[in-house]
Amino acid sequence: MRILLVEDNPLSGNGLRLDLRREGFAVDWVQDCNAAALALRTTPYGLVVLDPVLPNQDGMALLAGLRQRNDATPVIIISARDGVSDCVAGLDGGADDYLVKPFAFMELLARIRAMNRRQAGRAWIPLAAGALRLDPAKHRCWLRRREIALTAREFALLEELMRDPGVVVTREQFEERLYGWNEEIESNTIQVHVCNLRRKLGAEAIRNVRGVGYRIGRIE
Repeated sequence: MRILLVEDNPLSGNGLRLDLRREGFAVDWVQDCNAAALALRTTPYGLVVLDPVLPNQDGMALLAGLRQRNDATPVIIISARDGVSDCVAGLDGGADDYLVKPFAFMELLARIRAMNRRQAGRAWIPLAAGALRLDPAKHRCWLRRREIALTAREFALLEELMRDPGVVVTREQFEERLYGWNEEIESNTIQVHVCNLRRKLGAEAIRNVRGVGYRIGRIE
């Protein structure tokens, strides 16, 4: 998932960006409403994490503009404003969730997972392709009965493939979904991740569609 983090505090913003990246998310971090508005007009995001107290413009106005143009991108507000009226205003203003600072990073992760379940309209069921199983909520992978250790990027790439097994995902799509603006991506980065996954899961786990991209295989 690609996340837009809108946070003007350099310490908090950089810390959240690094923590989310370690969990395998692609994160673009901006520090004011103008930059956030531009990012939202030019880049598709799976989630916006928004501090409403920002330079140039109140973050609630940014959220209002998003909803007025029927953009349903999920938004989690993170704010030091802890009054009931602030929370109500945020949720009534179009946010999907409201988290009061300071908060534990694991709580933010849990809320992201819960939001994804709501967006999917169902419980988060582990994904399966033959004998290969993936549990996005617990961040665990099994091949038959054996648990497989995956890096955050390997897990994120495999999850992208297993969410829609019939779809071919291109290298460019992987890069867009898994990496943020400021991350350097070597030309063979996705290929390296695929090779590592095949080494751990078997040569048939990920199929190459020549000239197009990759799709999940089926392991018996």
